[in-house]
Amino acid sequence: MRFGTAWRAAWVLAALLAAFPIAAQGVKPDTAPLSARSADFVWMEGEVREGPVLVVVSLDAQRAYVYRGAARIAVSNVSTGRPGFETPQGVYTVLEKRREHYSNLYDDAPMPFMQRLTWGGLALHAGALPGRPASHGCIRLPYAFAEKLFGVTSRDTTIVIARAADDPASTASTPISSVSASDAASLPYTWTPDAAHGGPLAIVYSTHDREVVVLRGASEIGRATVDLVGESRPGRHVFWLLSGARTEASVVVPGRPALRWLEISLEPEGGDREIRLADASGAGTIRVNEAFARVVYDILEPGTVLLITDAPLQSMGNAITPSVLSAERTR
Repeated sequence: MRFGTAWRAAWVLAALLAAFPIAAQGVKPDTAPLSARSADFVWMEGEVREGPVLVVVSLDAQRAYVYRGAARIAVSNVSTGRPGFETPQGVYTVLEKRREHYSNLYDDAPMPFMQRLTWGGLALHAGALPGRPASHGCIRLPYAFAEKLFGVTSRDTTIVIARAADDPASTASTPISSVSASDAASLPYTWTPDAAHGGPLAIVYSTHDREVVVLRGASEIGRATVDLVGESRPGRHVFWLLSGARTEASVVVPGRPALRWLEISLEPEGGDREIRLADASGAGTIRVNEAFARVVYDILEPGTVLLITDAPLQSMGNAITPSVLSAERTR
């Protein structure tokens, strides 16, 4: 296959990027751009060989982004569910992996490098990419990309599926504050850490429901009511907890150091950036029960995912209702 000068330059740049870990601050790893051809992807793992893996699928951009540690190591075009079979948003974990799999719903259609996200039929797998949403709900990947992704993920790898923000929004330095013990009764919470037996940690906060859910693997271990004063940022925002701590104190848990969060762009040409959690809410001030904030803080670990969404929790997919995961296995 012959490539033009622009294509050769793009792939030379991709090769150079692969030689270096990508920094968390002001990253724009898409400078090795994908073309309009649906089968394109860029893999930039380079020296970044260790750390938790996160896969983020942007429905609006029809892109998948792969992270390891603080680095975005890959980006690929995808094809998600077509109208009537829309891919559900949510925070998922890989439940099962099969290099060779065939659909038992759609005429034994091949699903190479299948990674199951729900027992009800949602999965990542290699498939045709026509340049638009075209599947029955699964996330189709370029064959070579699906093979590479299969090699770096494991059971319990976190997969986030989300839309981008409805409108561009800049962050404002407004505080997230915990609620004193005297106010605890007004903001109830539940905490059942024994409901899970290992797996990655994910937190989903719905500004629509004013409720936060904590997931360990595919199991809910905590839920709390949140008091939101003012307006929140529109759309969906994904944050990835980095290692280390910031120099300032936490505004969520008094007396503890602030943590380092990477805000992941859901836009095709967006850049990831490190952000203070206090900036994540936009114009709103978030108040959470102090006791709940402390128990969550104590289990946070690098690789924890935080999804802030303006969608109601019940529309965010099976990850928010773990009992659905025990439904009859399909596909």
